[in-house]
Amino acid sequence: MAERSCIRSHLERSTCPDIPHHTVCHRLHYGRSSGSGAMMGYMAVILEKDLKRGHDALVQWRAAARELADNTPHRLTVSPVLPRPVWAMAVRYSLFLLERRAPGPGVEVRVAPWGAVKILDGPESDPHNLTPPDVIELDPEVWLRLACGITTWAEEKDAGHISAVGERDDLSDLLPL
Repeated sequence: MAERSCIRSHLERSTCPDIPHHTVCHRLHYGRSSGSGAMMGYMAVILEKDLKRGHDALVQWRAAARELADNTPHRLTVSPVLPRPVWAMAVRYSLFLLERRAPGPGVEVRVAPWGAVKILDGPESDPHNLTPPDVIELDPEVWLRLACGITTWAEEKDAGHISAVGERDDLSDLLPL
């Protein structure tokens, strides 16, 4: 219920002021209002109430993945058998950490089906195309291996596990988280 009243208050304004408590919970940060009054919205990858669950899920995933990585010569295949909600929360929380580490509108990082964030400074999307010029797509197991330091960006890229379009297609300086 608190989320709805907060969202409603954002929709009543042409821009969203910088309100720190919203950067974590719903972060409906509206960019510039176009001449027609339409706004581009953005929902956070994880809700504030789920941060602890997300943290715990990422810790659980990392521990299970490290155990597997220690017992296999092929780190590029590490994919722990954990419940789907653990995977979802681990992905969302790790994307949240990435977004906090490198905020900006220039690169969209997508980890389907559980989340996407925009990071790094650079050209923003325009009102006609909501996708920024640089897009990186990863499967959940690839993303979590990178976020947890099980594999490196170069290893995953060379194996063909990363789909990246644009000039800024290397997140190795930001990983592991």
